[in-house]
Amino acid sequence: MVVLLRKAVEKAFARDYDAAMPKRPRLRVLVLVHEDLVPPPDADELVKNSHPAWETEYDVLRTIRRLGHEAHALGVQSDLGVIRSAIEVLKPDIAFNLLEEFHGIALYDQAVVGYLELMRTPYTGCNPRGLMLARDKVLTKKILAFHRIPVPAFAVMPIGRPVRRPRKLQFPLLVKSVSEEASRGISQASVVRDDEKLAERVAFIHAKVGTDALVEQYIEGRELYVGVIGNRRLRSFPVWEMFFGTLAENGEPIATEKVKFDVEYQARKGVRTGPAVDLPEGVERRIARLCPRIYRALGLTGFARIDLRLTPAGEIFVLEANPNPNLEKQEDFALSARAAKVSYTALIQRILQLGLAYRAAWKGA
Repeated sequence: MVVLLRKAVEKAFARDYDAAMPKRPRLRVLVLVHEDLVPPPDADELVKNSHPAWETEYDVLRTIRRLGHEAHALGVQSDLGVIRSAIEVLKPDIAFNLLEEFHGIALYDQAVVGYLELMRTPYTGCNPRGLMLARDKVLTKKILAFHRIPVPAFAVMPIGRPVRRPRKLQFPLLVKSVSEEASRGISQASVVRDDEKLAERVAFIHAKVGTDALVEQYIEGRELYVGVIGNRRLRSFPVWEMFFGTLAENGEPIATEKVKFDVEYQARKGVRTGPAVDLPEGVERRIARLCPRIYRALGLTGFARIDLRLTPAGEIFVLEANPNPNLEKQEDFALSARAAKVSYTALIQRILQLGLAYRAAWKGA
């Protein structure tokens, strides 16, 4: 059954909205979210005193309405039929894609976007091919290496095969899933310094995460993030950094699941993100040239976040590219956009415009 959340369009625009922006046509927007993340009718009251799991969905829906557009939330989990029904009933101008999985599998988000193309419905965010390339961390590294973009040395440890470390891989090493996002399966134990610990962590990824394991050279240094937005003409936002606080004193400074999502842990360890400061001379300029190259090499569209490591010697390594990163108002992508004087309202409007402008194959048919 189609789950629709429809509210009255608010009369006032957001305070940070640029009044000088040209008038826009009113859009009917179908917002695709996981069915457990549809904001409830009393969402306005609930977000005042808590940080619910559906805060990103709430921020996006609220902003679309403040822009003067219609916004209809559709809960999706494992049935493409609800998307088809919603498209046939609502006839949306565009689908705002906030889905990160389908059937509980992250790799299947590309299939949902492919279905939108089959339905000839414009959508926000990355195209199916870009999602497929970026979600496969091994394929990403191979493509970037072909373009002479520096990535850590790596090897794949498939499920059901003995763990054999190639000679080129020297300790310390980082072990993670080949495809899962949001640091799933990454903890302090993911950094290994001998073959015994390597075998243990690979077995953990195989058993607990259920994917092949990616083993890569652990790059010691600063963790940097760069937001990129656009289809053909790209814009990079200011370099952002994860500051690991006291964690760096008695642990490995890596973005584990706890570091990313455990608010109490973040407060206890002093973990935070913010604008990168005191970068070595020339590094910011090099990063500004590098990130659009990565974006184009992987065929990304819409918007993405590039994850990098900067060594004490000033070397830059690409860890991964993340199409369709978190759009919560207080998360890194939106905050880095704000640092570039792009308000959250203007950011959401730009994402809508890019979705409408993307030249999907069906538009030329």
